Amino acid sequence: MTVNPAIIDSHAHLDYPQFADELPQIIARAGDAGVERIISIGVKLSTADAPRKIAESYDNVWFSVGVHPHEAGREADACNLDAFLDLATHPKCVAIGEAGLDYFYDHAPRDLQAQSFRTQIKAARQLDLPIIVHARDADSDMADIIEDEMNKGVFRGVLHCFSSGAELAQRAVDIGFYVSFSGILTFNKSDELRAIAAEIPADRLLVETDAPFLAPMPHRGKTNEPAYTAHTLARLADIRGQTINKMAAQTYENTLQLFNRMT
Repeated sequence: MTVNPAIIDSHAHLDYPQFADELPQIIARAGDAGVERIISIGVKLSTADAPRKIAESYDNVWFSVGVHPHEAGREADACNLDAFLDLATHPKCVAIGEAGLDYFYDHAPRDLQAQSFRTQIKAARQLDLPIIVHARDADSDMADIIEDEMNKGVFRGVLHCFSSGAELAQRAVDIGFYVSFSGILTFNKSDELRAIAAEIPADRLLVETDAPFLAPMPHRGKTNEPAYTAHTLARLADIRGQTINKMAAQTYENTLQLFNRMT
């Protein structure tokens, strides 16, 4: 019998409505595919109880507390440090975020995105938790902010669902960040992204789904789910000339190093 290597889906949105009717089955299928642990990501403080309750219900699920840049202009506490600190004290909260900058959609004023992002970095620093970073079409400003904040005091973080340029990846790695790859890595037109993935130091790599979005090949166009992390992992292993088992072991160890409250 083939035994699947142990994998961690470092970023999924298990509280989203796409999973509401079959979450136990979603979790079970993940386990069947070797996905032993999942981090369910918060995007609004006003709905922070949803990923928390899921984490409380499943031994192999943890959660984060954050305000997505899309919500920076709508969430009353998007820049309220104490609100983040209060919600992140739960023992299964392993990170702050997702937070960051999104200039593609610009659903929130850019100054508010930056202010909320810096607030969440401060919370992560104070709590010694990693920050999960969303960056889209904002490479230069993102690199500038994380470097500036690192000069104020050390913190840990990951660029999640990475789809940006090589310069942001390098500047992030240079300050100790991790880089997480999603199903985008498997898409036919992602040659540039695959080239970046080939060059990231091995001890900085993570894998994720960003479920329910961005299902990898061969499931593209379907609702993504944590079980599909295995496809992204396999492609990452191929890109780097590694066995799947070795790539799984490396990304598993990296994830536990970053999200050390999981251990």
